[in-house]
Amino acid sequence: MADITKALNLDELASRDSPIHNLDGRIKLISAILIIVVAAFSNNLFIPIILEIFLLIVLRIAKLSYIDSFKRLALLLPFGGAIIIFQPFIHPGNILWSYSWLTITDVGLNWAILLLTRMIVSLTSIVILSSTSPMQQIVASFRRLKMPKDLAMILSIMVRFLFVFIDELAAIRKSQKSRNFHIHSKLTPYKWRVKQVGYSIAMMFVKSYEQGERVYKSMISRGYSDKSDLYNEKKSLEKYDYIYIVTIILLIIVAEIILIKYTNQLGYFAENLSIN
Repeated sequence: MADITKALNLDELASRDSPIHNLDGRIKLISAILIIVVAAFSNNLFIPIILEIFLLIVLRIAKLSYIDSFKRLALLLPFGGAIIIFQPFIHPGNILWSYSWLTITDVGLNWAILLLTRMIVSLTSIVILSSTSPMQQIVASFRRLKMPKDLAMILSIMVRFLFVFIDELAAIRKSQKSRNFHIHSKLTPYKWRVKQVGYSIAMMFVKSYEQGERVYKSMISRGYSDKSDLYNEKKSLEKYDYIYIVTIILLIIVAEIILIKYTNQLGYFAENLSIN
């Protein structure tokens, strides 16, 4: 349970002091989205690699541990990695390797490499954003960027009560542990352990419903309605905010110019690996 809490509770990490932590939340959010979009639409390896190098430099400036950041990235990789791993086997092209009915083609392998590179850049950007911005700051940044009011309210409540439910789950796990229950214990039948986990999930659903009712009644008692407005603190951008976003834009432009001018010299890194 401590591992789950540590993995999700990034507020302490995001509250540190560094040039990146001190940037305006809107700038960090826009920068992350910009990098993800550019990486997602790149059909070569050169642009994503340049962006990843930049993000690694940002990690250093933000005083974040490379090892811890890569661990968080590795936790997210399987979600898209499950799709990427099949790409070399399902696309037609020149066969590079075959065994029985399995074949790896050059087109499929290149596409898998490109997808993996895009994903690493996108996840690194997300890790940096979550590690340098408290969740409430991210929500506030969405609101300042004119996110729809209802979505902003839902996101704000979700972030607020995420850790409440983590504490509830921790209390349930502590209660089970005090009764000598351990999910990986070989001393109890497997079916019985699964049943206990099912009870825990059911209890969380009940607690979630009860918590939702309490929150709703509390909001109604304080005059909340669908016409209520959320307060957005007015905050002007500073010099370093502009420097950061302009640096990213210039980096992308310069990388594109280099790609166009030195296509032959860059070789494989400048090739179009997309199958679209």
